[in-house]
Amino acid sequence: MKKIVVLTGAGISAESGINTFRDANGLWEGHDIMEVASPIGFKNNPALVLDFYNKRRQQLFEVEPNDAHHNLKRLESQYEVHIITQNVDDLHERANSSNILHLHGELLKARSSAVNDFICHWEKDINLGNLAKDGSQLRPHIVWFGEDVPLLEKAVEITEEADILVIIGTSMQVYPAASLINFIKDETPIYFIDPKPFVNKNAFNNLTIIKDVATVGTDKLLKMLMH
Repeated sequence: MKKIVVLTGAGISAESGINTFRDANGLWEGHDIMEVASPIGFKNNPALVLDFYNKRRQQLFEVEPNDAHHNLKRLESQYEVHIITQNVDDLHERANSSNILHLHGELLKARSSAVNDFICHWEKDINLGNLAKDGSQLRPHIVWFGEDVPLLEKAVEITEEADILVIIGTSMQVYPAASLINFIKDETPIYFIDPKPFVNKNAFNNLTIIKDVATVGTDKLLKMLMH
């Protein structure tokens, strides 16, 4: 079975009703990014940061996977599909995709604010005073700005083995995730699905741009790849 590696970003979840966080002026839900998505922001105002992610987590229970998520599952009937997502939602899981790696963490997990590897499943609000086993305050299991991306090496290994690369709903502007495209083998076909694809077509030999939202674009992708 050929291996398809799919890189997904906020655009695939937007059609399910999940906000893409960052608006035109760079604010996340009215907050400066460093206030709600950095270790220093958490240190300065942990209550604000916990509230911000509690609202994101609550929203998950009001949305469903869309056709784009389900289309990626359909690809598994003919391909070995690996999804590397920048998204922190669980919509790929709920669409029953088999292989999912969350580069930037997961809303439905919490972790120790002292030790990286104490991680637990967590569906309710995280409040001040909720402690990890090591006695430290629980925090969202989210990779914040300035923090290492612990699963990046694994993502690189997966990408290096891709027979086909699919990019959906990401501007390819967020590093280090955007660097993954550099690890595919030469001549690997790339399919880029985005209504406003930001890519230098001349930089890649085997690039197909599908200028559509994720649901429409993945329908077209299935017609191209399924037989």
